[in-house]
Amino acid sequence: MYASTVEGEEPDQIQRCPECGSKNLLTDSNRAELCCCSCGLVIAENIIDQNAEWRAFNETQRNKRARTGLPPTNLIHDRGLSTVIDWRNKDYAGRDIPSNLRAQIYRLRKWQARIRVSDAIERNLVFALGEIDRISSIISVDRSIREVAAKIYRDAVRRNLIRGRSIEGMVATSIYAACRESNFPRTIAEVSAASSVNKRDIGRNFRFIKQKLRLSGHPMNPIHYITRIISDLNLPPKCLLISREIAEKAEVAGLTSGRGPTGIAAACVYISTLILKVKRTQKDVAEAAQVTEVTVRNRFKEIVRKFDIKC
Repeated sequence: MYASTVEGEEPDQIQRCPECGSKNLLTDSNRAELCCCSCGLVIAENIIDQNAEWRAFNETQRNKRARTGLPPTNLIHDRGLSTVIDWRNKDYAGRDIPSNLRAQIYRLRKWQARIRVSDAIERNLVFALGEIDRISSIISVDRSIREVAAKIYRDAVRRNLIRGRSIEGMVATSIYAACRESNFPRTIAEVSAASSVNKRDIGRNFRFIKQKLRLSGHPMNPIHYITRIISDLNLPPKCLLISREIAEKAEVAGLTSGRGPTGIAAACVYISTLILKVKRTQKDVAEAAQVTEVTVRNRFKEIVRKFDIKC
């Protein structure tokens, strides 16, 4: 059986079979077809192979044989699509440029740098994207999440949402929103400390762009913070299993509703240390989770009372 490609979608974007709804799809590179392994339907045919036609066995060969540059990125104001005149006075073959042409190359380099940033929006993006990279480096945010933060900031600029708000504040808000969208465990306090923007401003801006850009903004799960806390406290792997199990039960029982995820995570980790008899105080756990001892104590009492845990 054959079927044409789903209208408006590339073959690599199709996630379900249009016939049976199965996700078990197979790309046959020899036949250039996308098939469903459940019902046998050929979803797409004559697929273009996007891979390189050459082979490389190490990074040196890969860089030498590649004929394209880096992919487009949101972290550069022009998405990395403009040309760059190198600062070294070398030609394409690596030979030195004659001295009588260096003044001309210098002028071309200067004008090319000016042309890349031609208006106020691009100047705004140059500064803002640099700040996104700087703040993300401080709080150890992955590159994929930096791309999401840059996309959120670009959308805010395009929708004219930054008018009347500081660039630094909107940059910090974009990073926090990207972390929330990607389920990456970073709190407002961490973003605020790295960006020197007030937590209240970040929260207010986040609620604003969440509504305007229709971001999901779902609350963070305490499980996402447990790994960080256990790593900072250098606890055994068994603590991670017990903490996650307690956190999952607390979520099912509704104990996480209306409470900070870091406090719940800290309490679960503290309970696991008591069960395994690993010596860690409430103060140690609270400092690792960046919450107060009172928060850890209150969440601890709620969880122990609810599940009747003997510690």
